[in-house]
Amino acid sequence: MKRFRRGLVVGKFCPLHLGHMRTIDAALAACDEVFVISYSKPEFTGCGKAVREGWLKALYPQVRSVVLEDSAELRLPYNDAADSIHREFVGWICLNVLGTEVDAVFTSEAYGDGFARALTTYFGHVVEHVCVDLARAGVPISGTVIRADPHACREFLDPRVYASFVKRIGIIGGESSGKTTLAQALAASLRTVWVPEFGRELWVEKSGELSYADLGHIAEVQVAREERLAQKANRWLACDTTPLTTLCYSEAMFGGAHPVLASLAERSYDVVFLCAPDFPFVQDGTRRDTEFRQRQYEWYRIVLDGKQIAYTTLAGSPEQRVQHALTLLN
Repeated sequence: MKRFRRGLVVGKFCPLHLGHMRTIDAALAACDEVFVISYSKPEFTGCGKAVREGWLKALYPQVRSVVLEDSAELRLPYNDAADSIHREFVGWICLNVLGTEVDAVFTSEAYGDGFARALTTYFGHVVEHVCVDLARAGVPISGTVIRADPHACREFLDPRVYASFVKRIGIIGGESSGKTTLAQALAASLRTVWVPEFGRELWVEKSGELSYADLGHIAEVQVAREERLAQKANRWLACDTTPLTTLCYSEAMFGGAHPVLASLAERSYDVVFLCAPDFPFVQDGTRRDTEFRQRQYEWYRIVLDGKQIAYTTLAGSPEQRVQHALTLLN
């Protein structure tokens, strides 16, 4: 039997850091059920509703969490509003959104006692305050400091949270246009990691006999690799191909694309480099020919321009491409 039936943790979680996690973990240890409420007005760049929902779902699937967004139907109090306004708002959310009352509220803040008294009045029964590391001795950090430079503060972030601040470099282009060489070189220069191309691995494994469904699978695995390696990256993640590349092959091979692939091909990247087909074609046994390489290049240009996706074309020698890319990234 745990000390409390229902516990509550409230925060902006912009971003969700180890101090917040310490508080949620304390609630989980002491309560049969834990409810988490997150809201912020205004929002902070890189910490929007969907991102915070993703963090909470990944790290705490066992809690009942709700991330609120300001709207005409639900007006959030401003972050600097009076404590009484926030306390009334949280009580209302508990009853009308979560459909519950709580008997404990967990914070690492001096206002926690007053918060608990307000909820006691609101619910009509005693709500206790459990203070977790008020002095911040265990996790000496704040969201404000992290937002100023999340990369310098990554030791205070779970890798799954830090990954959200890593910028993705999408490298596309026709066959034998230096994508892999560029990805490896950028990763080395930026002291980060790169994402190998799964499609080529599967092509070799299946001796070039890829099915329509295989192309959707390739995109899924490629994205999963990105998500996994972003947790190990340093500021940047160099991606040797994107689902758009797989879409290009699917269109060429089958005249269309699996819905999963079509959806993943809309995935956005912080920087997109298109490698020009301007040096000799190298046949490694997995490629078609120079004509197909040129067709791929033109297809990328049409699609990127049509979707109004910003991109930079890299041409010249591998060394020139790397230098051009690094100049833009820096």
